[in-house]
Amino acid sequence: MKGIISILRRFLPPYRKYVFLTFLFNILTALLTIVSFFAIVPILNILFKTNEAKEYTFIPWDADMQFKDILMNNGYAYISHLIEIYDGATVLIFLGIWLIITAALKVGTAYLGACFTIPMRTGVVRDIRNQINDKILALPIGFFSEERKGDIMARISGDVNEVENSIMSSLDMLFKNPVLILIYLVAMLLMSWQLTIFVLILLPIMGYVMGTIGKRLKRQSFEAQNKWGELMAQIEETLGGLRVIKAFNAERKISNRFEKGSNEFKKMSSRIAKRQFLAHPMSELLGTATIAIVLWFGGKLILDGTGIIDAAGFIFYLVIFYGIINPAKEFSRSAYAIQRGLASMERIDKILAAQNEISDPENPKPIHFEKEIHYKDVWFKYRKDWVIQGIDLTVKKGKTIAFVGQSGSGKSTMADLLPRFYDIQKGGIYIDGTNIKDVRLHDLRSLMGYVNQEAILFNDTYYNNIAFGIADVTEEQVIEAAKVANAHEFIMATENGYQTNIGDRGGKMSGGQRQRVSIARAILKNPEILILDEATSALDTDSERLVQEALDNLMKNRTTIVIAHRLSTIKNADEIYVMKEGKIVESGQHAELYAQKGYYTKLCDMQGNFEE
Repeated sequence: MKGIISILRRFLPPYRKYVFLTFLFNILTALLTIVSFFAIVPILNILFKTNEAKEYTFIPWDADMQFKDILMNNGYAYISHLIEIYDGATVLIFLGIWLIITAALKVGTAYLGACFTIPMRTGVVRDIRNQINDKILALPIGFFSEERKGDIMARISGDVNEVENSIMSSLDMLFKNPVLILIYLVAMLLMSWQLTIFVLILLPIMGYVMGTIGKRLKRQSFEAQNKWGELMAQIEETLGGLRVIKAFNAERKISNRFEKGSNEFKKMSSRIAKRQFLAHPMSELLGTATIAIVLWFGGKLILDGTGIIDAAGFIFYLVIFYGIINPAKEFSRSAYAIQRGLASMERIDKILAAQNEISDPENPKPIHFEKEIHYKDVWFKYRKDWVIQGIDLTVKKGKTIAFVGQSGSGKSTMADLLPRFYDIQKGGIYIDGTNIKDVRLHDLRSLMGYVNQEAILFNDTYYNNIAFGIADVTEEQVIEAAKVANAHEFIMATENGYQTNIGDRGGKMSGGQRQRVSIARAILKNPEILILDEATSALDTDSERLVQEALDNLMKNRTTIVIAHRLSTIKNADEIYVMKEGKIVESGQHAELYAQKGYYTKLCDMQGNFEE
């Protein structure tokens, strides 16, 4: 119960109005239930003529007696008066009509009480999804290098749905059942405190049995949701690697791997479902046993003449008690569902509670780029081993530098450190003497444009992909950027021009076209610092020529940092930094580096001989 209260305290405050209305109508439902059932007592007395020997006279409401006794006496007095005027059958009709009217009001308030949980349920689920999405956008890239994308998707979809289906769908029970039980117990205490104390001893026993089973369900549900996350991760890998799977005839291997995980998930789900389905028959059995025991104890009190309740009142008491049994059973069933929801919420909180170490400073400094970028004794590691080791270098404004080296040498990491995709552990990176950790991330990244090896595009129009993240842009500016990037002609050849949807990740375009749209986006941003993660390495010759021409247009009169895979593309760089195992082992221009017959020359010769 502690877990669900914690979740409600986190997410319900914006919906206080609906919480109040839900409680109000649930209280009215409980009171109307008692009032409607109260008509049963005089009906039974009239039918069985149990009170014929008694005469009832009206007692003032402020008399020195218990309110319950005054209420019962005056009720019978009024009914006796009606019987004197009308016959007993007519009075029964009146009481029946009263029963129907109060029942209709009770049904109406119960409906309204349930309806007011709907804005809470849908609103909280929306808020959780929004928080997860915002957190994903806020967390550093390093967080997702250790998390599987498929598992994160499972948390946004499956786990949030589980929270909705279990916790949120139980809101009406959580807000209704305790109210009903409390009011019914008060009424039962007023009728017979001996019976009610006896009931209060029995009910916790039933609750303890159901709670013990529910705790085991939560643990199993957490394991099942983790397995579901693994399956989603496998699906994501399969979708991303279909070409490789088919090329290597690995369909059977991938199928067997998924079937194995799917069978494990099936077994876990079956165990959880069996335990969950046990809730209803278990609560039914315990409820029936409790009623039987109460029936024996109450009947004994009446037969012995030691109780303060008559036979008709005892039947009314049983009706009220049975009214407690149903909410108690619903409460126990909802406890099962809540345990599943709490297990899913734990997985969601792994994202929501993740700490973002890359954040804005409390007192940010303004940043301007007029002179240089300075990497000063920079050290960085992802986990244990240093990836960048004590690097010092300066990039003058307007110059083009390139990082080259074999895979794993740290060249891409050097570029990722500048926009603070990752934070260094030692040293500092400075722009015109200002440490990049002392400025707002938005201000820092506003200086930069990024074109990487794999063009990242979104399932939207050409226009929106080029104008992505740039405010107050005109159509003329978008078209001009596309022209400079050699993208205008093929965009206009499509059905709707710039308003044509490019498909998932630009799947309707060739690799060269995707890169030119990506370059157009960078041109439109017009950044002072340009980071190029070799944008031509995966292209054919014709596409490379068009993309390289677009890149040359983009690089004019701006500071450019190039991560080079094809060394032929950086021959004209102002400075080339040759990296090996996280260190700069050589630096200079292409001609002098090649002439040194060192590590750079070896790299060039591995790709084909380069002349000065």
